[in-house]
Amino acid sequence: MAPSATVEDGPAVAKTTEKEMIVSPNRAISHGDELPGIPTFPTFVEARRHTLIHMAATFRFFARQGFLEGQSGHISVRDPEFPGCIWMNSLGRHFGMMTAGDMVLLDIQTGRFVAGSGNPAVAGRTSNAAGYLIHRAVHRARPNDVHAVCHAHTISGRAWAAFGRPLDMLTQDVCTFYGKHAVYAQYGGIVFAEEEGERIAAALQPAHRGAILLNHGLISVGETVDEAGFLFGLLDRSCKIQLQVEAAAANGLKKQVVSDEEASYNERMGADAHVLYREAQPDLEFEIEAAGGEDAVAKGFEQLVLNVE
Repeated sequence: MAPSATVEDGPAVAKTTEKEMIVSPNRAISHGDELPGIPTFPTFVEARRHTLIHMAATFRFFARQGFLEGQSGHISVRDPEFPGCIWMNSLGRHFGMMTAGDMVLLDIQTGRFVAGSGNPAVAGRTSNAAGYLIHRAVHRARPNDVHAVCHAHTISGRAWAAFGRPLDMLTQDVCTFYGKHAVYAQYGGIVFAEEEGERIAAALQPAHRGAILLNHGLISVGETVDEAGFLFGLLDRSCKIQLQVEAAAANGLKKQVVSDEEASYNERMGADAHVLYREAQPDLEFEIEAAGGEDAVAKGFEQLVLNVE
């Protein structure tokens, strides 16, 4: 069965200003010295270490925000050296305790574990079965622009998802999702079969940054785990704002929606991958500092042995 998706698209396109043509979005947002965007590294090991530290910090941010429901929720990140493999969290490990060494590496095609020790509560390695099916499908559908995927069952996300409606452009911030988010309106139960994961992935095509999953939760994607994590938080907060606005509107207050032209302009200026990476850094830097520094969050990284065939 084909997926049922509602997409928040607008017909108007804002004109490109002279300033937009001269400077990058990251430059435009910086008064004075420009803040750096996505970093590069001389070796795959250094890139992997940075990625897994920031992945663990993103989980810790999720924990602080209450994006928890038992063992539900997962993040995946494509390995910088082996793009056919994705790092995921081990099943049952609390988000607030995550370190780089808690991650497991899975072959996208086969699901085979190729690195990681996983949750110390078990002798072997485990990942979320439904999570693997969802993340595998998204990574396979978007191999060139999606390198990280976040999914969780948040309170506001699930509440708004019950309506099966896209978000209105109620704030400047949510315009990052203007024309770039969908509603997957075909709830198919807990994902224990490939087809449901593939339908969720199809709803994210061709270039959506997130989706609202009917009766389920939220999903976001990005070029980096930093971007995907920030977008997930923005999507959840936007659901909360929408619920509050709808409640006020039901009592007679008129809501004002950002125009298509302004929403399109905001989307283009605020949705650059380097800008979204940078947007995540204050929260991730806080989580790393609160955990005791980068080495504390990197715990277990040195013991990770990759067995990629």
